Amino acid sequence: MGMHEVTLGQFKQYIAEAGRDGLLTDEFIKYNDNGDRAPVVMVSWHDAQGFIGWLNKKEGARAYRLPSEAEWEYAARAGTTTRYSWGDAIGRNRANCYDCGSEWDDKRPAPVGSFAPNAFGLYDMHGNVREWVADCWNDSYRGAPADGSAWTSGDCDSRVLRGGSWSYLPQGLRSANRNWLTPSVRNFIDGFRLVQDLNP
Repeated sequence: MGMHEVTLGQFKQYIAEAGRDGLLTDEFIKYNDNGDRAPVVMVSWHDAQGFIGWLNKKEGARAYRLPSEAEWEYAARAGTTTRYSWGDAIGRNRANCYDCGSEWDDKRPAPVGSFAPNAFGLYDMHGNVREWVADCWNDSYRGAPADGSAWTSGDCDSRVLRGGSWSYLPQGLRSANRNWLTPSVRNFIDGFRLVQDLNP
């Protein structure tokens, strides 16, 4: 699992090397004005897949992909059963959300790694930007894969996002909180992180 979300700097390299200048819309530029260490936003699920295809080709046999929803929640919880990886109270300056006590609250994404990591060494699993995962949307976990892999059936015209964002109230950052969106939609609170299969 990536230590942090894919950054604007990383995504700009993809745009340049893959010739994807069409992604540089006015809205993309407007909402990605926080520096190269900020997580990229205004990327759809399909845009994330394009980045992954480019990265896998560039890196050779390394198999990067979006995490499954189960993998994402396991990583976010980091061995805990509480609302957040640090406990049941949001606290102050532990994440970026509406009323989380940080300088970025309800304004913009924070540079990746601005808050303490969880017990697995992962940053910003709660807040900052919502993160696309691989799964199709299902209303519940009934019938979900038992092995933690992505659920590729259900409403695949909707894809799952996890983690909440800088504009969410604290309850939207809970480890169990789930959202969905059409995979072609680009939103100013949405980004992604990757996992890498060590034995593809």
